[in-house]
Amino acid sequence: MIREKRFYRSFFALALSLALQNLLVYGVNMMDTLMLGRYSQDAMSGVSLCNQVQFLLQMLVVGAGEGAVVLGSQYWGQGRLEPIGHIIGAALRFGTGMGLVLLALVLAFPGGILRLLSNDAAVIAQGVAYFRIICFSYLIFTVTNILVASLRSVGIVRIGYVISFSTLCINVCLNWLLIYGHMGCPELGVRGAAVATLVSRTVELAIVVYYLKYREKKLRLTVKKLVFIDRSYLKDYFHVSFPVLLNQAQWGLAQMVQTGILGHLGGDATAANALAVQLYQVLSVVCYGAASAAGIVVGKTIGAGDRAGLRPLVTTLQVLFVSIGLVSGAAILLARGPMLALMGGSLTANARTLSGQFIAIIAVTTVGTSYQMACDNGIIRGGGDTAFSAKMNLISMWLIIVPLSAAAAFWWKLSPAVVFFLLKWDQLYKIVPVAIRLHSFKWVRSVTRP
Repeated sequence: MIREKRFYRSFFALALSLALQNLLVYGVNMMDTLMLGRYSQDAMSGVSLCNQVQFLLQMLVVGAGEGAVVLGSQYWGQGRLEPIGHIIGAALRFGTGMGLVLLALVLAFPGGILRLLSNDAAVIAQGVAYFRIICFSYLIFTVTNILVASLRSVGIVRIGYVISFSTLCINVCLNWLLIYGHMGCPELGVRGAAVATLVSRTVELAIVVYYLKYREKKLRLTVKKLVFIDRSYLKDYFHVSFPVLLNQAQWGLAQMVQTGILGHLGGDATAANALAVQLYQVLSVVCYGAASAAGIVVGKTIGAGDRAGLRPLVTTLQVLFVSIGLVSGAAILLARGPMLALMGGSLTANARTLSGQFIAIIAVTTVGTSYQMACDNGIIRGGGDTAFSAKMNLISMWLIIVPLSAAAAFWWKLSPAVVFFLLKWDQLYKIVPVAIRLHSFKWVRSVTRP
C-alpha cells in the first residue's frame, strides 16, 4: 500500500472531480426521469427507451475520448504536450463520424428503433416525439465530451463539472417550464424535455469553446490545430482507440438489447428498469470517477518510466475500489425508499414492486462493478492494454448474458426480477478474469512514440 498522504489527496481530488462531473451529467437524465415520471409513466418509459440510443452514443464518445486520454496521459507523463493536439483532432474525427451516423438513423427510423425495445404502443409514441428533437443534440454532445475528456489527459478536470452544472440548472428550469406548461409556457410533455436538453447541450458547447479560446493555457488548442493535424497520429490513435471503441460499442448495443428484453416483458418492467438504472448511475459516480482517475495516474506513471511504482499503486487502487463499491452499494439500497416516494402515485403497484426489486439487485452488483470495471477500464486500459476489455466483454455479453437472459424471459418465463439479475450478474463473475489479468502485469505497455 502507498503510505504517502499526498497521493491520496491528489487521487481523491481527481476522482471526486470526475465523479462530480459524472454526477451532474447523470443528474440531467435523472431529473428528466423524475420530472417525466411525475407527469406520466408512459412518458418516462418512452424517454428511457430513447436514452438507450443516447447511452450508445455516450459509450462511443467515451471510447473515442478514452483513446485520447490513454495516449495523452502517457505523453503528459513524458512532459511532451505537442502531440496531444494531434491526438485530440483524431478523436474528434472519429467521434463526429459516429454521431452523424446515429443522427441519421434516428431521423430515418425513430419508430423502428423503438419497436425493437418495446411492444407498448403508448410508450413508443412518447419516445418518437422525444426522438425527433433530441437527435439534433447528438453532434453537439459528441464534440463537447471528446474535448472535455481530452483535457483530462493533462489533468484539467474542473471545466467538466462547470459545464455539467450549467447543463443541469438549465435543464431542470426548462423542464419545469416546458413539460408541465408553467408560467404561460406551452405544456409539451416529452417534447418539452427534449427541447430543454437540446438547449442545455448547446450551452455546454459554447462554454467549452469559450474556455479553450480564452482560459486554457496548457495545450492552447485552436480550430486550426484540431483541423490541420499530423495525420500520422491517426494511426497511433486508431491502434489504441479501436479496441476501446469496439468494447464501448458492443457494450452500448448490449444495453439496448437488455432494455429490449425487459421492454417486451411489459411497460411496468420498462419503468422499473428506468428508475433502477438512473439511481445506479447517480450513486455510482464515485466508482467511475475513481476508474477514470486510476487510468490517468497509471498512464502518467508508465509514461514517466516509473515501473517500480506500479505494484504498490495497483495494490492501493484495488483496496480503494472495493471500499468505494461497498459504500456505493449501501447508498443505492438506502436510497430505494426515497426514490420511490418521489414518484408519488404515478407508478402502478406492479411497477413500484419491480422497481424495489431491481434497485436491491443493482445495489449488490455495484460492489462487483466498482472493482472489476475500475481495474479493467482504469488500471489495465490506462496501462496501455485496450484490447483485453473488448475481448472479455464480447464473450461475456453475447455468449453468456444475452442468450441466458433471453431464454429466461421468453422460454422459461421467469419473473422480471430474475431476468434483471441475469442481465446484471456479469458484474460479479467478471471479477475473476479481471483479477487474473491485473496480477499478470502483462497489460503494462508504452503506447507513445520515442
